[in-house]
Amino acid sequence: MCRMLRGRGSSVSTREKPKVDEAVKTNEDYGRHRRTPFLLLGLFIVFLHGSWSVYRVQFANLPLPLNAEQAGKRGFSEASALEHVKYLAGLGPHPVGSDSLDLAVQYVYAVADKIKKTAHWEVDVQLELFHSDIGVNHIAGGLFNGKTMLYSDLKHVILRVVPKYLPQAEENLILVSSHIDTVSTTEGAGDCSSCVGVMLELARGVAQWAHGFKSGVLFLFNTGEEEGLDGAHSFITQHRWRNSVRFAIDLEAMGISGKSTLFQGTDHWALESFAAVAKYPSAQIASQDVFQSGAIKSATDFQIYQEVGGLPGLDFAYTDMTSVYHTKNDKMKHLKPGSLQHIGENMLAFLLHAAASPKFMKDAIQAKQEGSGQNKAVFFDILGKYMVVYPQRHATMFHNSIIFQSLLIWGTSLLMGGRPGLVSFGISCLSIVLMLTSSVILSVVVAFTLPHICSFPVAYVAHPWLVVGLFGSPALLGAFIGQHIGFIILKRHLKHVYSRTKPGLAYNVLDHIVNLEAERWIFKSGFVQWLIVLILETYLKVGSSYIALIWLVSPAFAYGLMEATLSPARSPKQLKVVTLVLALAAPVVSSAGLVIRMVVIIIGSIVRIDRNPGGLPDWLGNVVVSVAIAVVICFTFVYLLSYVHISGAKMTLGFLLCIFFGLALALVSSGIVPAFTEDIARSVNVVHVVDTTTVNSRNTEPSSYVTLFSNTPGKLTKELVDLRDEEFSCGMNRTIDFVTFTMKYGCLSYEGSNTGWSKSEVPVLNLESDSVTNDARQTIISVDTKSSTRWTLAINKQEIDDFTVHVDSGNLVPLGNKSEIDGWHTIQFAGGKDSPTKFQLTLFWSSNAKDASQRQVKSEVHSFLVKLRTDVNRVTPKVGRVLEKLPGWCAPFGKSTSPYTLAFLTALPVNI
Repeated sequence: MCRMLRGRGSSVSTREKPKVDEAVKTNEDYGRHRRTPFLLLGLFIVFLHGSWSVYRVQFANLPLPLNAEQAGKRGFSEASALEHVKYLAGLGPHPVGSDSLDLAVQYVYAVADKIKKTAHWEVDVQLELFHSDIGVNHIAGGLFNGKTMLYSDLKHVILRVVPKYLPQAEENLILVSSHIDTVSTTEGAGDCSSCVGVMLELARGVAQWAHGFKSGVLFLFNTGEEEGLDGAHSFITQHRWRNSVRFAIDLEAMGISGKSTLFQGTDHWALESFAAVAKYPSAQIASQDVFQSGAIKSATDFQIYQEVGGLPGLDFAYTDMTSVYHTKNDKMKHLKPGSLQHIGENMLAFLLHAAASPKFMKDAIQAKQEGSGQNKAVFFDILGKYMVVYPQRHATMFHNSIIFQSLLIWGTSLLMGGRPGLVSFGISCLSIVLMLTSSVILSVVVAFTLPHICSFPVAYVAHPWLVVGLFGSPALLGAFIGQHIGFIILKRHLKHVYSRTKPGLAYNVLDHIVNLEAERWIFKSGFVQWLIVLILETYLKVGSSYIALIWLVSPAFAYGLMEATLSPARSPKQLKVVTLVLALAAPVVSSAGLVIRMVVIIIGSIVRIDRNPGGLPDWLGNVVVSVAIAVVICFTFVYLLSYVHISGAKMTLGFLLCIFFGLALALVSSGIVPAFTEDIARSVNVVHVVDTTTVNSRNTEPSSYVTLFSNTPGKLTKELVDLRDEEFSCGMNRTIDFVTFTMKYGCLSYEGSNTGWSKSEVPVLNLESDSVTNDARQTIISVDTKSSTRWTLAINKQEIDDFTVHVDSGNLVPLGNKSEIDGWHTIQFAGGKDSPTKFQLTLFWSSNAKDASQRQVKSEVHSFLVKLRTDVNRVTPKVGRVLEKLPGWCAPFGKSTSPYTLAFLTALPVNI
């Protein structure tokens, strides 16, 4: 066993006698066994093509869609679901408070009513249009740190399906949830009309099966998700059926179409139940690791169900074409055939199994009582055909066992090898560092260079394959250079060792033996690399640590099977090609598709990486992508590159990589391949701003202007080509605070901006009272948002300790639990047309602000006490002209903190 890791090429101790294999005696032998460039090129092609094939099979292989006749009365029909999606998307954007959302809710209710009337005669279907009261969402984690979310007048369609002759089923419900509303910039075919269409078709099918259920199924079609998960929160805190829900399933979209992947799951038993019945399993705990780490700035209703409701559950999402997320390109034409069929058949099978299983509901009730997440599990699918699930505690035990055995084998091997073996081990570890460093440096240099030679800093979003040449080629070249430097250092050490221990060897024989043993040490450095990753991920309890396990165990097993020997005196031989094939087969099949998917998602997310436009450097998006690609290449090519060092392919490899890089660079720098297209657009928002924060004794009129800003890195030079007559000026000096959402770089135009709005729409902040009682200062401010039912208000936490919000004499936001970000606490409100527009804000000052006298403000940034932005979903004449003239490859990007196309700004100074 000890000799397995040392292999035939381990450093020999001084006690070993010189002995030379006949296989390494002559120069003719060296030439005959030397690997040709064609062989290595073939290996690279097989590796890359195999990885791409795995990706295609795992993520792009969709089932055939079925029509209503083929699906039957109890099956799932994508054609039927698409009819619902088509209608909802045809309404255009339907955000909270819009007429189009009212139409969407009415449509969903009408379809649900039809399902109720056609349900199985032994099934009881209850349908309700739930109108939520005003509420407050106090989730503190993730995106909601430093925020208080308020909502009012939200309407949800709720459909409950239970067997008629089992009353206890009403008290044990499985919740299936998604949202009807969209952001103001998209028709939302993917996010999340596709989810609503799937749920309606699921409800139709479930209503035909439920007579055999032991539990009920509740379908929640909520509104307000896009404004801060308000719809789910209103249901889980207000509806009378909320306490009967035992398990939650959330359907979401962070892109459009493809496979809806299970990317969050709370408990082993639930994941195992899904794995047992899912016809086309698609599940990745790696996505859960990334999502819960905060690297992806997003959230789903699942967070509400888990944190507020304490429910166990599963969360699914589409992730294809993440670049169209919340833009105009979230359209029907991008829905791939089979996408809805995939999630529909999986969910129907799971619901039929879970609702009919007494054990499932028993486990769900126990998990809710104990707190969901107590039985965490590792889960992933293999080629979309089979789903692996096992408890996290078993994974930890198994990983610790592998780590212990690996350390034991390495330690014993190094002891047997003595000082020469220990030094060789150290140099092979150095080769890992050199490989990673060199790879990252070369790829990052390209990342820094692109903004200076291309029209856009991120010139590859519309054509992600370009990153193979732009970043993949230099990263691979850097990885080889770094590894080869380690290889050369290792050769020098081994030559010294062999010259001392085997003085009788001819120079050419010595050189050949040293090459072979150095190759083996470089190959085994991959074991060390992945062992370190496994140790770190196991210690941190990272769910996707199974990837490191496979990349360690499979190559080690292949090496031990094909290369290791128990004869310490035998000279090393060249690594077999079959060893490499066996070593990489399992790792490629298990993780190549996932790795490619993660890189594609990162690239698609670059269009909205800048949360505060202009706040990030232009090169940052490129650096993120380049570093990710460099790390992937270093860890996955570590074994393959070790075969190149003593071959005749070094120059060929370098030449080809330079050719690929040069070709990709020429394509993006020349504009032959455009950075953005009609379907993959750049984020560019156009907002008409009416600003009263500049009103003073000398200026009593609001300032009106139109702004341009982008969440995609880069200047707005190209966008302004057709907007010359609109008189925009751009720069970093155009900072506008949209109330904690700050435009740090953008363009402003005052020309023709005085129409499309009226002074009566300007919100009002009135000082009602300002007093000091018992050495505590208290200020009461009335807030009138006029016609706006979507607004954001920021409170200066450097001056204010706490605050309350009253509506119609009711205390909506009590004292306590007010977090902050950059010195501000933000209140976000979103509601329907009947939402209140008048509020009372009571501020409790910090102890150093006991009087209202003039004093020095701590900073210019915090010169305001409160800041308010109100939104109106209206296109003014100026905005209309700008939108019409913008290139087709531009698209507004919407999110809960983004202003609508018409925004009013007002504020009160600290020295009120």
